[in-house]
Amino acid sequence: MLKLLFPLPRQLTVAFSGGLDSVAVADFLSRKHDIACAFFHHRTDNCDRAEEFVTQFCSERKIPIYLGKISIVPKPKQMSIEEYWRIERYQFLSTFGPVVTAHHLNDCVETYIWGSMHGTPKVIPSVRDNVLRPFLTTPKAEFSKWCRQHNLEWCEDTSNRNIQYTRNYIRHEMMPHVLKVNPGIDTMVKKIVEKQV
Repeated sequence: MLKLLFPLPRQLTVAFSGGLDSVAVADFLSRKHDIACAFFHHRTDNCDRAEEFVTQFCSERKIPIYLGKISIVPKPKQMSIEEYWRIERYQFLSTFGPVVTAHHLNDCVETYIWGSMHGTPKVIPSVRDNVLRPFLTTPKAEFSKWCRQHNLEWCEDTSNRNIQYTRNYIRHEMMPHVLKVNPGIDTMVKKIVEKQV
């Protein structure tokens, strides 16, 4: 079940990639909230297809859709491509009112592990300026279940399988081993998230 960590305002913008998580969130919130969607194009091969999908998804449901695109200027050399994308994406999202993202418990666990390896274990904050993350205690499996139950389609981003990106390496290569060592890490991180709200 998708559960909100905290109440949300009636009017919202959903950070909408067209992936499974954001499709579940957009559909869930559209039932009781007035939503718009914001899609950010990272200039990767998959983004053209994703933009077509989100435009059609929103058109069919009469949901306003706003499109942004990463700057053409090459990223600073000292910055990873993931960090560059994140900064550009949040600059785009900062131009809206309350924005909801589809970050979930699995994202929090991965962030906690990433931080732990650098000596700064932490979870994703539930609020960042105008960005709200009300699903941080919801496992990704619940997003999948929602999409299946409501016959929702989504656009799979092939770059999510590329383990050259640190986040993907943690998700696909490290997490199976982490769960063998500590099967309860999800519960532990969930408690940390709940304390910050």
